[in-house]
Amino acid sequence: MNHVEQSGVQFPCDATGKRSSSATGREIVGAALARVAPTVASAVRAESHWRQAYPRHFRALVEASLGAPGNALSIAADGLHAAASRLEFVRGGVAGPVVEAMLRPCAAALRTVELRGRAEASPVAWAVPYRGRQLRGEALRERIAAWQKDDIIEPGCARALHRLLDHPEWFDLSDRHLVLLSAASEAGPLAWLARWRANIVAVDLPQPELWKHIARLVEAGNGRLLAPLAGGKALPIEQAGANLLTQTPEIAAWLVDLGRSVDLAALAYADGALHVRLAVAMDAIIGQVSAAQPGSSLMFMATPTDVFAVSALTAQAALRRFAERGVLTRVADVCLQSLSGGRLLRPSISNALPAGVADPCAIVDALVVEQGPNYALAKRLQQWRALCARAAGQRVSLNVAPPSTTRSVTRSPVMQAAYRGAAYYGIEVFEPATTAALAAGLWVHDLRCDVAVANPRRALQTPLELLVEQANHGGLWRLGYQARSVMPLAAARGWLGSHFSAGR
Repeated sequence: MNHVEQSGVQFPCDATGKRSSSATGREIVGAALARVAPTVASAVRAESHWRQAYPRHFRALVEASLGAPGNALSIAADGLHAAASRLEFVRGGVAGPVVEAMLRPCAAALRTVELRGRAEASPVAWAVPYRGRQLRGEALRERIAAWQKDDIIEPGCARALHRLLDHPEWFDLSDRHLVLLSAASEAGPLAWLARWRANIVAVDLPQPELWKHIARLVEAGNGRLLAPLAGGKALPIEQAGANLLTQTPEIAAWLVDLGRSVDLAALAYADGALHVRLAVAMDAIIGQVSAAQPGSSLMFMATPTDVFAVSALTAQAALRRFAERGVLTRVADVCLQSLSGGRLLRPSISNALPAGVADPCAIVDALVVEQGPNYALAKRLQQWRALCARAAGQRVSLNVAPPSTTRSVTRSPVMQAAYRGAAYYGIEVFEPATTAALAAGLWVHDLRCDVAVANPRRALQTPLELLVEQANHGGLWRLGYQARSVMPLAAARGWLGSHFSAGR
């Protein structure tokens, strides 16, 4: 590894000099559980097969969160503290805690470059691109109703999307400063914000081609772009950008210097351990900006392939689907379960629902082992920040985004085949443009709507409701089968389907 790769937010070195994401991941999850479930925490720390066994430990996090009032927030706070204290920031060959590095940004390292859109001032009407059509008005209402009927989205998601159609005035975002950490994210909201008069504060890597793409989107719209720029000379927008991993303190200082509350979206994604490092970097920025500007709000796009505490309605739908399988399907399932040693076609809800227990009352485990423990940890860090921030009085938009055919996912041949075969099991995989339009709309809803779960003034039975109420899980949670127990079969069907199609 060269000096540049060793800079910025890093996993700590062990006694041999190796930066182990597995060892650190175990420690973070163990620390999160230590206060509320010390025995479970010990089992996590003793786990010798972390990359294969992590799903049961992430399930334990959710089970412990439901164990007693206050557990969810204790776990979240302890997990965030563990991540911030264990990962380190390296600069000039010197390593130290991330939290300390955030207090020592390089002076005046970044200044602001501005770009304005050239389109008409009126916000563009919201529409959702879907299978070659642009859905608006009644056509979009019908599609929302169909998604809900087919168990693709949760009722709270459907209600939020219908509210957006009822309130077109919400889409004028000229009063908001929306920060996009990884602005060019494929399924992110940039293209829509640029058409809704938003003040877009964009952070992304200093790569000229990437910023030309961002500039094209902004110039085609009616919004305003603010971007960080290194150096003192007047430079074109193509020279903008900052690195979330290596310029973390400077990005936070630049955002604070805007002198106003902002709406912060943590959108950065990467493969493997880099994803955790990015999550910690974004969290450090969020913490610094929120402390300086407490009126700031947060936005996260969560993954459905995780463990969630869900409502009785969601759990009952999954149980009903599993119970209503035909005779031939049941026989085939038993055979495949036996041949696979019980790994295939397991029910997603394994326990009966307790009577009279308040929601959420069941756990859906939709983790996909192929995505790995670093992916799960990075997404869990964002959940923890969302729970803590909302409890502290911040507005927090966290919405589960559906399985989507983004480039980052379809690079994997296994995931690509599984997505092609998902429809056989009632799972809908979305195109990135559809996901982006829905995500942008839901963010607007959560910023504007007083009854949204994002609003900290709305009382919840448990903080975990924030994570699930407006979920678009693509059908994964109501499937009946545990997601990873059906994924190999979906991949096989997708692979066979594509080969047969290619052979025609």
